[in-house]
Amino acid sequence: MSSQGLFQRTRGEPWPLRRTWLSLVVTVGLISQAQAADLLTITRDALENNAALASSRSIYDAVEATRDIQRADLLPQVGASAGVARSDSFERQQQAGAGAGQSDDGYNGVNASIEATQAIFDASNWYEYRQTADQIDQQALVLEGDRQQLIYNVTEAYFEILRARDVLEAYVAQERAIERQLEQSREQFEVGLIAITDVHEAQASFDQARAQRIAAQSDLQISFEALEQLTGKDYETIEGLTEELPVESPKPSSRDAWVALALENYPTLLASQEAVEISRSDIDIAQAGYLPTLDAYAQYNYSDTDQNNVSGYNSGSEIGLSATVPIFTGGRTSAQVNQATYLLESAQYDFESERRSTVQQVRSLFTQVVNDVQTVEAQRQAIISSRSALEATRSGYEVGTRNIVDVLRAEQELYNALANYAEARYAYVIDMMALRQQAGVLDTSNIRALNDWLQEENAVRLELPEQEGDGVGNMDIDLDIGAPPRPPQQ
Repeated sequence: MSSQGLFQRTRGEPWPLRRTWLSLVVTVGLISQAQAADLLTITRDALENNAALASSRSIYDAVEATRDIQRADLLPQVGASAGVARSDSFERQQQAGAGAGQSDDGYNGVNASIEATQAIFDASNWYEYRQTADQIDQQALVLEGDRQQLIYNVTEAYFEILRARDVLEAYVAQERAIERQLEQSREQFEVGLIAITDVHEAQASFDQARAQRIAAQSDLQISFEALEQLTGKDYETIEGLTEELPVESPKPSSRDAWVALALENYPTLLASQEAVEISRSDIDIAQAGYLPTLDAYAQYNYSDTDQNNVSGYNSGSEIGLSATVPIFTGGRTSAQVNQATYLLESAQYDFESERRSTVQQVRSLFTQVVNDVQTVEAQRQAIISSRSALEATRSGYEVGTRNIVDVLRAEQELYNALANYAEARYAYVIDMMALRQQAGVLDTSNIRALNDWLQEENAVRLELPEQEGDGVGNMDIDLDIGAPPRPPQQ
């Protein structure tokens, strides 16, 4: 499968649908304070600075150090000791009818020893050392899973910002349009063309549109903060997604093929499989308690004192083998074997549970991406239909066959369709990356391919729009609510 996959850039005719709503949050070619950050740059920042991933790397290093700890038990052990002491004794005795007798004695002493041992046969230490290989492999898989999860989290946070921006644009434009409708309704009421109920309807629609716009502004702010939490850096501007992004079904097109990819590559599942091997090694370690141990040892002792004014020293050496045979340990070893067996059984069930969960998640995400493709097309068509319906409603309003409530409802349908289309596009991108992550094949190469569909001309800046102003961009057609109804001919 291509590293770029569904996000490989293809040249051709642009989509017939172009963005037509008001661009108040996007800065177009005029950003001089800071260059817009793209998805690839932010992903690299996260991989370098994310605290959770750094912690996972440290845990991997700690587990890797366990191998050296266990190897040390298989290598020679050498120890030395030495001491210097001063001893003083005083004795006083007295017998009846005799004088008292006493003695005072003191001497210095020096001693030293050195001992070396080498394990010749110790099954427990050997199995523990061999187990560290599985533990390191498991932690490496955990680290890879954390890395892929971080890449997905960055992608999700990035496109949540773009989604929030597009939704905000739609609701800002909706608020502007309904505000103009409200102003026109008040003018028509003042000259007696409409009833006060129509003004109230327009006011209610305006208040609802304003509430939606405020909520969308909050979502945009929160979305930027999510990126800062993942990377430890503050981004004022990020690049936006071009309209030409292809929305295609997953490749490979078979759900079973994606399941096979996950069973072979998903790090969390493979880590669970390594846990089974680690538990199996625990049984070997426990059973080693039944076996004898054999050590070779060598030692040398030296001591010297000047007690009783005698000079000289004592020394001795010894070399030999030491064997320990467990005969009865109170049932500890058999209990440890039973315990390890039950834990192995638990690890096997956990692996099977993780396998089933992985299969189910991959199948669900595959289905979701396929549905996203259809949803994007349906929402695109809904915009065209809603715009046509709005134009027809305005025409009817001008000739008096439709009322203001119909116009307001048609306007809301159009802007909701615009917001839903943005939701569908970004949901497709996020779900596609989630499918790759669940299959264990998400990497920076996919980010690089997706990054090709971003452009600075459509950048998003964390700058809330002012509600006053003249510029209406390309939204004139949507803001044109039509001429007021004409009085009937007398």
